[in-house]
Amino acid sequence: MAFRCQRDSYAREFTTTVVSCSPAELQIEGSNGKKEVLSGFQVVLEDTLLFPEGGGQPDDRGTINDVSVLRVTRRGAQADHFTQTPLTPGTEVCVRVDWGRRFDHMQQHSAQHLITAVADHLFGLKTTSWELGRLRCVIELDGPSVTAEQVATIEQSVNEKIRDRLPVNVRELSLDDPEVEQVRGRGLPDDHAGPIRVVTIHSVDSNMCCGTHVSNLSDLQVVKILGTEKGKKNKTNLIFLAGNRVLKWMERSYGTEKALTTLLKCGAEDHVEAVKRLQNSTKLLQKNNLNLLRDLAVHVAHSLRNSPDWGGVVTLHRKEGDSEFMNIIANEIGSEETLLFLTVGDEKGAGLFLLAGPTEAVETLGPRVAEVLEGKGAGKKGRFQGKATKLSRRAEAQVLLQDYVGTQSAEE
Repeated sequence: MAFRCQRDSYAREFTTTVVSCSPAELQIEGSNGKKEVLSGFQVVLEDTLLFPEGGGQPDDRGTINDVSVLRVTRRGAQADHFTQTPLTPGTEVCVRVDWGRRFDHMQQHSAQHLITAVADHLFGLKTTSWELGRLRCVIELDGPSVTAEQVATIEQSVNEKIRDRLPVNVRELSLDDPEVEQVRGRGLPDDHAGPIRVVTIHSVDSNMCCGTHVSNLSDLQVVKILGTEKGKKNKTNLIFLAGNRVLKWMERSYGTEKALTTLLKCGAEDHVEAVKRLQNSTKLLQKNNLNLLRDLAVHVAHSLRNSPDWGGVVTLHRKEGDSEFMNIIANEIGSEETLLFLTVGDEKGAGLFLLAGPTEAVETLGPRVAEVLEGKGAGKKGRFQGKATKLSRRAEAQVLLQDYVGTQSAEE
């Protein structure tokens, strides 16, 4: 049996009954990018307006009696709705779909069917998979390359069919219906039960599909193929947007263009050349800056070496610099008797450090300095360097080094 969302993709709310409600957990990606586990309930309804994930299409969002549904998955012939509030079995409930998300998925999915059919018809390019992403959609075509001319021809044909306002209808066929053999498809799920659902674009394509679709191609509004990317072996990824996504993409693009016009102080047609000039200027400045930093490192090294405070533990901190800057100083000094402790970066925050000197001392003290600075590092041949998160603790590291040197002197 097809769900209500499959029988009428345009329905936005309806009434049904709760069949069961059991404790469950849902793994999601948290705001920090790490996996989180939510405790809640798996709710099964007599029928559902919320599409469960399948056929390359993400699941719907919505509410059951104003209780948010965070995930919908298919299990055989039923749909499981994850909520964080329990619902009593036998209760009559009102189900509402997040229409913005639903209609977007309908537009992208129907557009994929149309592009797939046209690409196959015009150039024999078969679709091997597709992805309905959050910002863009990708069709994987069975071919090592697709030319710009082919992309333009596919896009033109697709939009002509949208302007022709071709109807899209859904039928259900039994597994033993001879017509099934004539329908395009990439196989059925292992747990599929019941009749086969077939989505037909009039005079263009018939395809086995469980997803939600527009009833007429005019609802797609427009399709824009953004381009192609190299896919898996002998595959090409075709990137596209349909309907409202095209409008949003144009709005974002115009906003970016307007901002660049203000920043670069030139018209949109000159943006690329202006950025190239800035890149070249930046490379030259970086090169000059690097040369100056190297000269400064040599000068600093000689100043430290000739300082009356030379010996024991010598320290230096600079806000500007990098690991190369510190290594040049260490190379220029080249002392194996003195401990040289260098740091660069935000004196109260994160940065880099380098410890150079007698091999045995550096091997012993390097990891301990890294620990004090709450960082990590590695070393060999009398040099230990790494990243620090707390350069504010440099004084503690310096005391550690001085105590070591003092102990060694006393032993001698």
